[in-house]
Amino acid sequence: MSFAFKVAHTEGRARAGRLTTAHGDVETPAFMPVGTQGAVKAVTHRDLEGLGAEILLSNTYHLYLRPGDDLIARRGGLHRFIGWGRPILTDSGGYQVFSLAERRTIDEEGAHFRSHLDGSAHLLTPEKAADIQAQLGSDISMVLDECLALPAEAIAVRESMLRTWRWAKRARDRFLAIRGGSVTGVTATNPGQAQFGIVQGGVHPGLREESACRTIEVGFEGYAVGGLSVGEPPDVMYETVSHATSFLPETSPRYLMGVGTPEDLVEAVARGVDMFDCVLPTRNARNGQLFTSRGRINIKNARYAEDDGPPDSDCECYTCRTYSRAYLRHLFAVNELNAATLNTLHNLHFYLDTLQRIRESLRFGRFESFKVAFHQKLSSERQDS
Repeated sequence: MSFAFKVAHTEGRARAGRLTTAHGDVETPAFMPVGTQGAVKAVTHRDLEGLGAEILLSNTYHLYLRPGDDLIARRGGLHRFIGWGRPILTDSGGYQVFSLAERRTIDEEGAHFRSHLDGSAHLLTPEKAADIQAQLGSDISMVLDECLALPAEAIAVRESMLRTWRWAKRARDRFLAIRGGSVTGVTATNPGQAQFGIVQGGVHPGLREESACRTIEVGFEGYAVGGLSVGEPPDVMYETVSHATSFLPETSPRYLMGVGTPEDLVEAVARGVDMFDCVLPTRNARNGQLFTSRGRINIKNARYAEDDGPPDSDCECYTCRTYSRAYLRHLFAVNELNAATLNTLHNLHFYLDTLQRIRESLRFGRFESFKVAFHQKLSSERQDS
């Protein structure tokens, strides 16, 4: 195994460490830009490397359907296929499948669904998700979990959580069988691949504890907290994260899936989280919303038509060093492709730089003061609607 994790600095429950994978190291806490189909929208891998991105997330569901994990395996795996030499995490595809409410059914075997591309029928099982990700050759693969629509009664949440646990056991057995070479028809393109389990349980503390304990008993290289950032109030999400991570091993990386705003990242780090992914910085950039040290701005607003200032006077990204708010608004207004690129470069820089500053504050024992100053600066300025 080429996978390892070591915590180097702590302050309270916050921690800074290093994740070692077959394709390099990742300094944690880390943010993973989302490259759904093997590419982060509007930017190149060269841009991402320049921004300091050390790990990407790609989507198993989309890559399975197109171009296909078999084709990618024949190309030597996902790293070689997309030209990215640094680490990659792949999700299981579960969230995308479960979001196809009218195109799928769930049973103990797995998720039966029809492709959003051509309507073809597919069955995604815990074993199939492990097979696909082995062929993709990501450095971190995720087990298939059930993403229950919330709100839901506690009994339904527990039934879903237990199914996720049973699927996790099957996924782990398959992963170990692939690693041992006893699975035919699967080309594992990364012998150093690790597998993470997922803790579910909604916003019910007892169910989160039970899920964490059961998932740890299965045994994984790392653990994720799933099923959050689905509309619950921030304080409820933070409380749930704090409770769930308190039961996870100190020696394993902890990944909060699909979260969130810059404020969410800071608060989750304070509660012991090491890894994040979210589409907000890239999706919102394409819609004209920029994250700044003084809050969010919508660059399409008329108030910026003659604003010669940079998007964020405290930011050192290429966009802020080079262009004015007035120019960025103009690009957006005329549907220029560069608008998405320049906005995305800024937002990703803001996220990645925030995590870098968090890591630095932890190294020097100043995380709490960083957190207070970060929130104070955001709250001192009015955010655009």
